[in-house]
Amino acid sequence: MVVRRDSAVGEQGPDGSTKSTKVTDPAPVKPTVKKAAKKATATTKKATATVKKVTATTKKATSSKAEAEKTAVVKKTAAVKKTAAVKKTAAVKKTAPGKAVAKKAAAAKKPLVAEPSTALVRRARRINRELAEVYPYAHPELDFENAFQLVVATVLSAQTTDLRVNQTTPALFAKYPTPEDLAAANPEEVEEILRPTGFFRAKTKSVIGLSKALAEEFGGEVPGRLEDLVKLPGVGRKTAFVVLGNAFGRPGITVDTHFQRLVRRWQWTDETEPDKIEAAVGALFPKSEWTMLSHHVIFHGRRICHARRPACGACPIAPLCPAYGEGETDPEKARKLLKYEKGGYPGQRLNPPQAYLDAGGIPAPPLGAG
Repeated sequence: MVVRRDSAVGEQGPDGSTKSTKVTDPAPVKPTVKKAAKKATATTKKATATVKKVTATTKKATSSKAEAEKTAVVKKTAAVKKTAAVKKTAAVKKTAPGKAVAKKAAAAKKPLVAEPSTALVRRARRINRELAEVYPYAHPELDFENAFQLVVATVLSAQTTDLRVNQTTPALFAKYPTPEDLAAANPEEVEEILRPTGFFRAKTKSVIGLSKALAEEFGGEVPGRLEDLVKLPGVGRKTAFVVLGNAFGRPGITVDTHFQRLVRRWQWTDETEPDKIEAAVGALFPKSEWTMLSHHVIFHGRRICHARRPACGACPIAPLCPAYGEGETDPEKARKLLKYEKGGYPGQRLNPPQAYLDAGGIPAPPLGAG
């Protein structure tokens, strides 16, 4: 509690008398005023902080705007340069069309596979020559009289033996001799005929489908072009090359399971896809040899160079084979692994060359031997 104190002060007048004057002490500052001052100070500080924050935000916005403008300039410059480059390229092409055509032609002629080494080419061709001496009668082992019968028989040979197909097709072609006949056939009747070949429902669908395509699109004739053949139901590149090479005399490489197995064993290629194998092996031989090369390799794969137990000890190309030793190397045991079919040497037209037999090669079993 503040006590206000009054006091009297004497003051002398002109006549020498003393006059009493009342003096009052100044009033002390109330606490409410101090509190208001502190609050004002805090408000000032807060306002200052807000001003600083606004200033920082303004600077940041200014910086972002500058960066955006810089980016826009860079993009615009790049666009201008790109437009100039395109115009320059167009001008070059316009003034020198010959160079552009030559460059495009060179790219089109780029080989699908690397050029094989001379040593590989020589070894591969020597193997083929040896096989040609052992299998001079090599041929398609499917029985056929025309291109239509060959394409149907080849489709049916999937997942079965040629012998089984040859036992089945006579009845099929006797009942349906033309594409038009087979196209109009009752599927159930065809299935019954094809049952021994396995997968008979799918094969029935394929042979009836390709017959309809031949009748409707090719006038009942088998086309002699690869691009047309592969459009037929059930016909791939392998079947197409069988037909082209053996019905039309047009060279082609037939990449079946035997062919794939042997060319990898001989290290002609390490490719696993049929089209790449076809390209790699085709680069090793003249085109004119492709069809007979396929027959030689397939014959050898069926008779001697089997998948599980190749008869290495009875193989005529053993000295040339990088895979020699994968199978039986004892000559007597290897001879027992040779595969024949009923009726003599498989597909027998000629016996193996006498010179090869004299050297201890594959014996030709007598006709009628099992």
